[in-house]
Amino acid sequence: MITEPIKMYTTTWCPDCKAAKRALDNKGLAYTEINIEEVEDAAQIVMSVNGGKRSVPTLVHGDTAASLSGFSIVKMNAFLSEAGLA
Repeated sequence: MITEPIKMYTTTWCPDCKAAKRALDNKGLAYTEINIEEVEDAAQIVMSVNGGKRSVPTLVHGDTAASLSGFSIVKMNAFLSEAGLA
């Protein structure tokens, strides 16, 4: 089954973003990284799914979106489960 990659909204300086990328890499899951400081409208997308907060990393897959700010593997697994990727 081919699925679209996860969209991961990030910044270059975010340690939680680096941790989330490592976790997805370790699981062998594809993602597209979108830097909210460089891509027009990316910050607005992040704020629209996070109650107005500019929270990174934010992961989006289909209709599922979650902020993984304060990264933990528990948050990552909850997102993956909700998105049908676990």
